[in-house]
Amino acid sequence: MIRLVLVDGLLAAIAAIGFAVISNPPRKAIFVSAILAALGHSLRFFLIKSGLDISLSTFVAATFIGLLSILFARIIHCPAEVFSFPSLLPMIPGMFAYRTILSVIRFMQNSDVIKSQQFMMDFFHNGMTTLFILLALVVGVSLPILFFPKLSFSVTRKY
Repeated sequence: MIRLVLVDGLLAAIAAIGFAVISNPPRKAIFVSAILAALGHSLRFFLIKSGLDISLSTFVAATFIGLLSILFARIIHCPAEVFSFPSLLPMIPGMFAYRTILSVIRFMQNSDVIKSQQFMMDFFHNGMTTLFILLALVVGVSLPILFFPKLSFSVTRKY
């Protein structure tokens, strides 16, 4: 189990580096994004494997990333969004979104009533899962900013 968590964190860190490089942040920020993605995604993976729902696991991991982003923003003197957004991107529910669209296409192409009902059930299940995971990401990363506004919006640059 520990090995799976470490591999999951490593793959999330690689993805976060790719997402972070796109916005051209400072080199320190790329490294921090990788660390936050690895920690957050590993936490989510561990919680899911422990039996927690994927939406709730994503919420906990996004909140964890949001808290650490505020901490690293004060240490590195860079806005927290520079770290948090690339760190959250590996947790986007791409497979659920893909299955949602696929079930809609299959529903439109099918004429059998029983199969059509199953495709609609798949559409709603995958669509709601996608929606709740995305909502968990947004709310989870925003809560630390709302709970700690003085830390979040203070001057972080060195002059």
